[in-house]
Amino acid sequence: MNILIITQRVDINDDNLGFFHEWLEKFAKNSDKVFVVCLWKGDYKLPSNVEIFSMGKESGASKIIQFFRLQAYLFRRVKRCDGIFIHMSPIYAIGSFPMAKLFRKKMLMWYVHKSKNFKLWLAEKLVNKIYTASQESFLIKSRKVEVVGHGIDTDKFFPKKIDGSGKFKILFAGRISPIKDLKTLISAMGILSKEIGSGSFNLEIVGDAVDGEEQEYFNALMKIIKERKLSDCVSFSGGLRHDEMPSKYNNSDVLVNLSPTGGMDKAVLEAMSCGILVLAANETFKSILAQANYNSMFRFGDAEDFSRKIVGLMSISQEERDRIGVGLRSVMVKNHSLDNLIKRISEYFK
Repeated sequence: MNILIITQRVDINDDNLGFFHEWLEKFAKNSDKVFVVCLWKGDYKLPSNVEIFSMGKESGASKIIQFFRLQAYLFRRVKRCDGIFIHMSPIYAIGSFPMAKLFRKKMLMWYVHKSKNFKLWLAEKLVNKIYTASQESFLIKSRKVEVVGHGIDTDKFFPKKIDGSGKFKILFAGRISPIKDLKTLISAMGILSKEIGSGSFNLEIVGDAVDGEEQEYFNALMKIIKERKLSDCVSFSGGLRHDEMPSKYNNSDVLVNLSPTGGMDKAVLEAMSCGILVLAANETFKSILAQANYNSMFRFGDAEDFSRKIVGLMSISQEERDRIGVGLRSVMVKNHSLDNLIKRISEYFK
């Protein structure tokens, strides 16, 4: 089978989209040839049956040049593939439709986000199938939508406890963005500091501010930390490569996620695959956690409820944490593994 994939970025070192490199590795194992079109090409280490073509954003190509490069490449390669897979970019589904129609190729789009806009609405009309991770991660009603679970590389994200001593380690992983509700997280750390002392825990925030708005948000968070004298228990590590995250999860006691209900943040699932406790506000995770007989949710935006739940997790014995971790990983391997997802995508085009 030959497959053509369109994605935003191919860069193993990218702290946001570096995970897609793992997807391409898996596609290479399940395909004879993989043609990849990306907006931005960085560093990659892929098998010889993977061909990477960039629309040229990394070299400053304008949007009109990017468009014509995309069409030229599709004209040369679509006829040689069995289908087109679009990753998270409705605009590429729209741009690929004429060539897909011309050469009578099916288009499958992967989309996991709670946003709705005209581009997504139009892309839904043009593609043949849409795969998403949960009912909450694609909000346009459509018969084309199929919930298939997420794609976590459970071979890379597996339990390997590094340091089980010292302070209780709280980890947040994600963009420094208002939607992540990090102000509630910082407020909860202030509550914990007063109630149990800042010497008994530490919070590490892994992630970058990627634009001006997020940089302003980061500056506001730093001001709050300084005002509440939390610098000794709250730290920022910046963005990390995706291949650095397994050890980061495994060196933590709990991964926290404060986003509202919507699409599933991948960090929560990666932590679960590592057998690490998680605490989330997003109701989408409730049914997933229930499959492992684990209930660790808090009310969105409620710093006091969050801090109470953290205290409760701190009281759990290591033996109980290990038992919970086995259950969490089992759910990931069964229902959200990258191997299963790639096989399902490949089978669609056969």
